[in-house]
Amino acid sequence: MTTTRFAPSPTGYIHIGNLRTALMNWLIARQAGGTFILRLDDTDAERSKQEYADGIQTDLEWLGLTWDRIERQSDRLDRYHAAADDLRAKGRFYEAFETPVELDLKRKKQLNMGRPPVYDRAALALSDDEKARLRADRSGHWRFKLDHERIEWTDGILGDISIDAASVSDPVLIRGDGQVLYTLASVVDDTEMGVTDIVRGSDHVTNTATQIQIIAALGGTLPTFAHHSLLTGPQGEALSKRLGTLSLRDLRAGGIEPMALLSLMARLGSSQPVELFESLDDLIEGFDISNFGSAPTKFDSDDLKPLTARAVAAMPFARVAGEIAALGVPDAIAPQFWDVVKGNVATRADIAPWWALMRDGAVPVVADEDREFIAQAFALLPPQPYDAGTWAAWTGSVKEATGRKGKGLFMPLRLAVTGQARGPEMADLMPLLQTPPKL
Repeated sequence: MTTTRFAPSPTGYIHIGNLRTALMNWLIARQAGGTFILRLDDTDAERSKQEYADGIQTDLEWLGLTWDRIERQSDRLDRYHAAADDLRAKGRFYEAFETPVELDLKRKKQLNMGRPPVYDRAALALSDDEKARLRADRSGHWRFKLDHERIEWTDGILGDISIDAASVSDPVLIRGDGQVLYTLASVVDDTEMGVTDIVRGSDHVTNTATQIQIIAALGGTLPTFAHHSLLTGPQGEALSKRLGTLSLRDLRAGGIEPMALLSLMARLGSSQPVELFESLDDLIEGFDISNFGSAPTKFDSDDLKPLTARAVAAMPFARVAGEIAALGVPDAIAPQFWDVVKGNVATRADIAPWWALMRDGAVPVVADEDREFIAQAFALLPPQPYDAGTWAAWTGSVKEATGRKGKGLFMPLRLAVTGQARGPEMADLMPLLQTPPKL
């Protein structure tokens, strides 16, 4: 069975970059009728917060990206330590004692000599007595000993990958303070949870190479890997500095619709055009990871605005009936109200101002040169109730009385009635006015 996972750290809220990873893994699982696991990478007890864990779940639920089960890495520490013991017994795990300052000096020296900054495995030469003396002074960290051979796999997006393990430092899997790091925890979880497909950012390619060896050392089955391109800003600039303003909770607060966001992210960076999907089922059916490329992908949050407007305009009345009722729109005219305004709202938050206008009237906007004309026109305005023919009848009588026509006739009247230069067709809007326009 196909099993995928999304493994965010609850040290902050999900941002647009996280969503790309979550969505691709979710789509693969749903397309295959498989299992999607939400796995909270919360081994960093100091930085992990329950409010972030709750926020992650809220954001995914808002988008409809439901999970089949949830796992917390903090509940599985015994499994990671058991795996560490297994690696020690196999001679693939060793203790090292360099401080961050010492490691930095080593890297600088190697770079100055024109060598790659790879850990020199000095710890492997330490005697038991030397290790004992060092332990008395500092805590040791634990590294996985890579086999120095080529690590190869066929990536679902990048194609054939080959990395020389000798060009990579032996990864630290357990810190000096005892914290189990992502690489070990992730490998153990993926192996024991039967994860078959892993999609993540291209910044993980080297990490994937080391994980392949760790999986093999632990006797696990290799999953299929795919590494999507990283997002940039609209001008190709690094997006990382803006991610704080691109959290899903902020986009939600800004009125962005789930299907607008999902539709964009399901196609961005692929060979397929972006289109607005009506449902998650349509999104699943149209997804193909092989259509995605390796080039950095430009993301512009402004692209979400027209998609959101289209998503709102396409909503049937039943989807917004509760919101419209909460505004106080009478049931008798609520469906008609939605039909009239839905093409003139950028987000659902824009529905309320239209009802306020129809309920209370607008502050008229009248240019100085139009004051006499508007006064004459309003004197010709028939009494309520208005119907679908009121606008045509009124403008016809005003045209006959004043000689105005075209834009010079219609625009001043729209501004005087609605206070806005754009909006629904006036013939449709007039019957919904609860009070007659006033100057």
